[in-house]
Amino acid sequence: MFSLNMSEVEISTFLLIGIPGLERVPIWISIPVCFMYLLAILGNCTILFAIKTEPSLHEPMYYFLSMLALSDLGLSFSSLPSMLKIFLFNAMEISADACIAQEFFIHGFTDMESSVLLIMSFDRFLAIRTPLRYSSILTSSRVLHIGLAFAIKSILLVLPLPFTLKRLRYCKKRLLSHSYCLHQDVMKLACSDNRVNFYYGLFVALSMMSDSVFIAVSYVFILKTVLGIASHGERLKALNTCVSHICAVLIFYVPIITLATMHRFAKEKSPLAMILIADAFLLVPPLMNPIVYCVKTRQIRVKVLEKLSLKSK
Repeated sequence: MFSLNMSEVEISTFLLIGIPGLERVPIWISIPVCFMYLLAILGNCTILFAIKTEPSLHEPMYYFLSMLALSDLGLSFSSLPSMLKIFLFNAMEISADACIAQEFFIHGFTDMESSVLLIMSFDRFLAIRTPLRYSSILTSSRVLHIGLAFAIKSILLVLPLPFTLKRLRYCKKRLLSHSYCLHQDVMKLACSDNRVNFYYGLFVALSMMSDSVFIAVSYVFILKTVLGIASHGERLKALNTCVSHICAVLIFYVPIITLATMHRFAKEKSPLAMILIADAFLLVPPLMNPIVYCVKTRQIRVKVLEKLSLKSK
């Protein structure tokens, strides 16, 4: 039961859901899931280690990349306990307090990652628009202040969510829609008035999606700037610096937009497809972002390989 307002709560646990049709073979599903989590954690830790220990990577672009890696680690560790419980031990129950805590961290790190991707788009615009003044505009202290400001914004934005869920009364329904807890799933189980949750949850979702609009606007300005460059080779070089970021944006937003579209427009929604896309939303970005940046960013790739070769000697 909730430690607060126990008289209003009739149930003490919620039920998460695995992959429909594969409930009898959770151990086989757990192998790739565990492997993806392991790769995601190792990949992001490697990025952080390389940036921290290599002075040549102490530049704004790589500081923002380290923020992205921290957000990815937060997302991974937020969903890790419930995902492993389901796929390793077939344990579907989660306490109400643990569920509400998990949704706070998942929504918080999701908004933080969205904010970092927005900051990185402006970083790319400044690097292409004013290359000579880039380092003087984005000093180390300024980058730190920007990162802290957006981290505080993300915390304050999602902070009301657990409190609005705690005030609700949960009576009969216990089954959630995913392998982890989300605000919109938990509030649907309430048997009391959840209009405050609905409207504030909508506000949080719109705030996060507004980041994608600003990212698109920043790329309009980037394209406008690139088209003003006389040399064809310089144009390609400028655009090439944005490829990793574009991939990270697509990896993050495509599952979110796909899920929202299916919820809104699909007449017959496949539970399997919904759950797989929802799981991909938390698994794929932390896994793929380090790979994308190592493959597409030469400086990161070289320094990571150097660190690995030194450790192997």
